[in-house]
Amino acid sequence: MAAYLQVYISILNLIHYVSFRSIASLLSTLGLSIFLGIRFIERSKISFRSAPRMHTPESHQAKGQMPTMGGLFIILGVVINTLFWCNLSDAKVWLFLLLIIAFGLIGLCDDLSKIGRKRGLSARFKFCLQTLTAFIISALAVKFGSIEPIIALPLLKNVTIMIGFGFVLWATLIIVGCSNAVNLTDGLDGLAIGAIIPNFATFGFISYLAGHKQLAAYLYIPYAHSEEMVVISAILVGASLGFLWFNAYPAQIFMGDVGSLALGASLAYIALVSKQELLLPIAGGLFVLETISVILQVCSIKLLSKRIFRMAPIHHHFELIGWPESRITIRFCIISLVLCLIALMTLKIR
Repeated sequence: MAAYLQVYISILNLIHYVSFRSIASLLSTLGLSIFLGIRFIERSKISFRSAPRMHTPESHQAKGQMPTMGGLFIILGVVINTLFWCNLSDAKVWLFLLLIIAFGLIGLCDDLSKIGRKRGLSARFKFCLQTLTAFIISALAVKFGSIEPIIALPLLKNVTIMIGFGFVLWATLIIVGCSNAVNLTDGLDGLAIGAIIPNFATFGFISYLAGHKQLAAYLYIPYAHSEEMVVISAILVGASLGFLWFNAYPAQIFMGDVGSLALGASLAYIALVSKQELLLPIAGGLFVLETISVILQVCSIKLLSKRIFRMAPIHHHFELIGWPESRITIRFCIISLVLCLIALMTLKIR
């Protein structure tokens, strides 16, 4: 949208620069998110109060009347600013919008079905919806989005694996896995959103490097035409900061599955477009840890009838051994930031 307005407003010639659009879009999305958040919280107190999640510590029962589905104003802010600041002739931008809206709708259906202490969508049905959605978008990305079907190996110079149509299955796995990992982490005030912000910033920077021919060649990483992902990453950072304004401990609102599923899928998409999805387990190591803790707990209970953790995901374990909620959130977010810095270091270790 801004590209069309530059004909009438000369200062908008600055939009040719990805750096300018990234900063401007971050700030505009942050402002819009706070504006929308204030109004959304007022309305959601009436219509969208959450029931406590199953299998959570007793202390969480007090949060049973907390407004939820704050992910709606996150997605709205992202969509509006993406349409304004991004190059709409790039198919990858439209595929991103399709992705974040589709996963947001899946989460919305789940959240709406939980209101009034209902159980929500079955895990199997929700997983099938996610898989089908991710598969369709991955196939469209390969066909129309100019995403090369390769896997770039970290720590190795110019080593890629061409997998052809298998890339669609690979991308589906990455998107669904990342989406659910962020969803599992969303259990404490400010935890998931605070941990994903440095990941968006990291993959935004990686997208800039991968979208610059000279820098990509210098670092021996695939050139990926990912410059619009820089702007989208900045928009996601701005929207996430705006939500954190209200979700920081003690939270005024929860993002719900509508937010966590959509943001997790968005992070995976940016990593896939920049051809550095294998850095996700490093940068997003906190989400991996949360997911592994659930898998280990379930397997241990089923096979050995014993618990490894007092409660899973692992952030609840730390709650039950006496850590205050705010301390867990801050320390986990610090871990997430450190892991993102390690992921960036690997770009030079080749």
